[in-house]
Amino acid sequence: MKLHPHRHPIIYVRGFAMRDADIEETVNTPYMGFNLGSTRIRQSHDRSFLHYIFESPLIRLMKDYGYQDVYLEGRIRDDRIPQQSVIIYRYYEQAQSGEGRRPDIIEAASGLSDLIERVRDQVCGNDPEVERDFKVYLVAHSMGGLICRCLLQNDQVGSQTAKCSIDKVFTYGTPHNGIELGGLNVPRVLGLWDISNFNRKHIAAYLDLKPRDGKVNHLDGKFPPERFFCLVGTNPRDYSLVRIGVGAASDGLVRSENAYVEGAPRVYCHLSHSGHYGMVNSQEGYRNLVRFLFGDHRVILRLVPEELPLPPAIRKEFDANKQVRGSYLFECTMMPRGDLPIPLTDRRAEHTSAVFRTFDELFNPHRAQLPGPRYPVLGSIFLDSAKITSGKTMVFTVDLAVRSTDFWVDGFLSINRRIPDENLYRDNIVLNVALNKDGWTLRYVESDDNWGENRGTELSRDENGFYIPLSNRKGFRAKLYFDVSAWK
Repeated sequence: MKLHPHRHPIIYVRGFAMRDADIEETVNTPYMGFNLGSTRIRQSHDRSFLHYIFESPLIRLMKDYGYQDVYLEGRIRDDRIPQQSVIIYRYYEQAQSGEGRRPDIIEAASGLSDLIERVRDQVCGNDPEVERDFKVYLVAHSMGGLICRCLLQNDQVGSQTAKCSIDKVFTYGTPHNGIELGGLNVPRVLGLWDISNFNRKHIAAYLDLKPRDGKVNHLDGKFPPERFFCLVGTNPRDYSLVRIGVGAASDGLVRSENAYVEGAPRVYCHLSHSGHYGMVNSQEGYRNLVRFLFGDHRVILRLVPEELPLPPAIRKEFDANKQVRGSYLFECTMMPRGDLPIPLTDRRAEHTSAVFRTFDELFNPHRAQLPGPRYPVLGSIFLDSAKITSGKTMVFTVDLAVRSTDFWVDGFLSINRRIPDENLYRDNIVLNVALNKDGWTLRYVESDDNWGENRGTELSRDENGFYIPLSNRKGFRAKLYFDVSAWK
């Protein structure tokens, strides 16, 4: 028996169930929500409205990649299972099994370790040569990501065999740096419904790590961050009344700034923590998931501004030696060519997810107490050449906009001199990534003024990599860098 190099078993680790009724509902659900889909309404060319049905990540993994579940005649199988299996980690069952007690994070992580070893035995059949190549993917929602991190990061939890079997981790809306309500981290003493699991000191304890600048959203060298993906939700409106205390820049429960791991690839999508517009049961979440697990290319997009012009009225104030203060918002939506216009990442000011930078962070880092300029990373996505729909070229679009916040002149807000929502720069760029024996050929089209189907222009290159020179008549100048690399 030989294992497929990139079709490892998937273990889904569900999120936090707050009330006893939520635990009961969870335990009585076979797939813990991984089987839930969603329906969207889209308008056709003839004004009619069509329902687009996303069946669920579980069903799509079965249809698209040949995965199977592990249920047989109403029970979880205890015999051999195929490598392409989806396993649901049912860690809440002991709370309803007579013990009547919720497992803490460490217990849940220990149980996850046991499950990984059991899956290993069921896939490999105790064949030492096959066991050597065994790996598993962990896919987790919310608190489930903290359970995965506990297994990976706490040396006293789980077996080394299980830890070494984990190839990639994908998290949906995990509070990697805790949960805040009313601007404050939930208190450690709040034991009701185990809410203290999201206190940063408590997280540091069960992850066995030292906070960095008060933050606990790092892997502490225990797992490669590039193999740990974070999906960050930016729609708080669809997630109950908790959103009132959490704030706008969140998925309704987890603030965007707390939903990622340092150094890990992350994307921002206009999705809620759960509910009808939740991230697990979304097409956006699924497309990011399968490209991260099965894709073969990674694209990192970063912008290096060279000139950010001031509006003429503000420029006059600046030239008159008045104190001008303002910051900048960088918006970016990246979308692959395909059957539906589904963004892989979507960062916009209206979703409070645009990249925010001050002038000093970009051009005077010493004044901002930084070792160097803090240029915005606009996106980090994964592509799959097997999904090319035409020819041998991967195609995706980058909808890019740069705008300023309101300006302050000598300490006063200058609201009458700024055109509402005016962009410093905006364009929709089509990028073509062609694979050949010598590597990649990159070409682009600025499609606001040209048809995106054109052959386009080759990217420029300097010591920092391939880039597109951006400019306009307002005086904006920047380099948009594309780092395309192989991914396994």
